[in-house]
Amino acid sequence: MVEETHQKTVKLPHFTKLQKQNPHLDKTKPYPLDGTLVIDFTHVLSGPTCTRMLADAGARVIHIERPTGDDTRHMGPYLKDGSSEYFRICNAGKESIALDLKNDKDHQLVEKMIAKADVVVENFRPGVMARLGLGPEEMTKKHPRLIYASISGFGQYGPMKQDAAYDTVVQALSGIMDATGQPAPKGRPTRVGTSVSDVVAGIMGYSAIMTALYAREKTGKGTTVDISMLDSTLSLMVQDLMTVLGPNFVPERIGNRHPYMYPFDTFMCKDDMIAICCGNNHLWELLCNALGKPEWINEPKFNTNNKREANWEAVKADMEAVLKQDTADNWVQKLDAAGIPVGNVKNVSDTIKMPQVIDRGMIKTLADGNSVLGTPLKYGTWNSYGAQKDSPKLNENGDAIRKEFK
Repeated sequence: MVEETHQKTVKLPHFTKLQKQNPHLDKTKPYPLDGTLVIDFTHVLSGPTCTRMLADAGARVIHIERPTGDDTRHMGPYLKDGSSEYFRICNAGKESIALDLKNDKDHQLVEKMIAKADVVVENFRPGVMARLGLGPEEMTKKHPRLIYASISGFGQYGPMKQDAAYDTVVQALSGIMDATGQPAPKGRPTRVGTSVSDVVAGIMGYSAIMTALYAREKTGKGTTVDISMLDSTLSLMVQDLMTVLGPNFVPERIGNRHPYMYPFDTFMCKDDMIAICCGNNHLWELLCNALGKPEWINEPKFNTNNKREANWEAVKADMEAVLKQDTADNWVQKLDAAGIPVGNVKNVSDTIKMPQVIDRGMIKTLADGNSVLGTPLKYGTWNSYGAQKDSPKLNENGDAIRKEFK
């Protein structure tokens, strides 16, 4: 069903038409994973992110769904035809076949598909695929060249391996939620505004699979791959881990500023907020001159990064007193011209219309008129446009796949 909404709407351009003459997005170039067969047992977000990246790299990805379809087919937001945008953004470029893995005939078909596959990806709880007779150890023993990737909340071993995990739970456990938001006591831990634990696990899955494919080229050996959402999210916590593992301090939530550099924060202008990042004295000097405050360069409280970081509140107050005299857009133009890292704080509906984002092919409008994510992986030799077909309808390729693998 199509959901009712009272949200603001945005008119989007036809991205592919805008990108048509861009030689960096040549859709006729070959793909790096041409000829690679991926059997995709994934669902929802972490696993589908991984296999969507494989599809963008040119792999043939056969998405095996339950007869009722992937969970996200029944999650909003919905398009006018009743289809799910959640499913679309995660599954562009794939094929779909609906199978009941407890059905003998369907199970035999899956075994034949795996026998010809280069890669299998699944993101069920540990043990689910093994109970179906399709587990990673069994399949890689039977097919020694197979790369079998399992993505789960907490990994295939460890005391929490069977615990249920969704993105928000993993964000809470990983430390990233406690690190996000305004300082205590008024500020509370805040979920990162995207499903970062799911997405980073998918990216880590892709990275591990590509490493395994490269190793197989040298050794002829396949492998299992074990990716944990918790492991993956913890690996993002670089700055807080510096604080814990080095000086053994407990990290504190600090809002938008950097813990060890200043000014490295968001600042209010006359009408809106901008981000300014000065990571060294040279950039600080450029900033002081651009703000019309060259005297700050030699101000004893501000003349080194450590002093600016220790006195960040004074630095921010003085800067905002100047920045509030003009608009965010004007300051961004002026500071950018001066060589200072600066940017408006944008809503993603504005980000995707930036000429830089369009030129890089990060959003593409496909033949059916639907727009999806492009690939962030850009190559000189290989195709950098990514998948050229939309996500499949449920069981869209079922008959053809059954005939092919009978």
